[in-house]
Amino acid sequence: MNIALIGYGKMGKTIEAMAEKRGHKIKTIIDPPNGKTFNPESLNDIDVAIEFTRPEAAPKNILHCIEAGVPIVSGTTGWLNHIPVIKATLEQYPKSALFYASNFSLGVNVFFELNRKLADLMNSLEQYNVQIEEIHHTQKLDAPSGTAITLAEGIIEHVDRKSNWINEPSNLNDSLEIISKRVNKVPGTHSIKYSSEVDDIEIIHTAHSRTGFALGAIIAAEWTIGKTGFLSMQEMLNL
Repeated sequence: MNIALIGYGKMGKTIEAMAEKRGHKIKTIIDPPNGKTFNPESLNDIDVAIEFTRPEAAPKNILHCIEAGVPIVSGTTGWLNHIPVIKATLEQYPKSALFYASNFSLGVNVFFELNRKLADLMNSLEQYNVQIEEIHHTQKLDAPSGTAITLAEGIIEHVDRKSNWINEPSNLNDSLEIISKRVNKVPGTHSIKYSSEVDDIEIIHTAHSRTGFALGAIIAAEWTIGKTGFLSMQEMLNL
């Protein structure tokens, strides 16, 4: 594949190394902070774009690719209020595709499924309260993480006593607490704890490096070519 890499921070560099390891070519790098701007010529001869940037930049980057007919894989989080516009644009350009995931780790996506199944089991056990904790490196710009939000949505969907999430401690019974911590050099840890007076049930996913995220993004890019519309990890992994 000829890949346009949009964003060349630590994640972008890891994706570059993983893409080359799998026999692909980084045809162009678009990274405005380093003076490499987005223009139509940037997408010439590109099979797929992979985008890991900032929340305020992601929607425009995605729209540029959709309008150019270049499928795009995006792992930037914190911009999902723009999803209705993005989906409407995909309908206007029916040959285009966006693959979005809040986390590209294959293990995390199994963790998402495990979270939903556990939430369904815990729905009738009202003596248990549930809380999410997420820990990331200090360069992580958004809080809570997109992964934590996905986990929260999975819980709220299945646990009737939780109707919303809140990114701070809360005494409201219907609010699901997400506690965000920023610690230097932590790639990402997410835990879900159900607590009662007699015991705790906890599931945890701990990332050891960015490599798993990069591999998932490349596999998603390979899978996206030839497809159209709004795509997700659940479809790719048949979850």
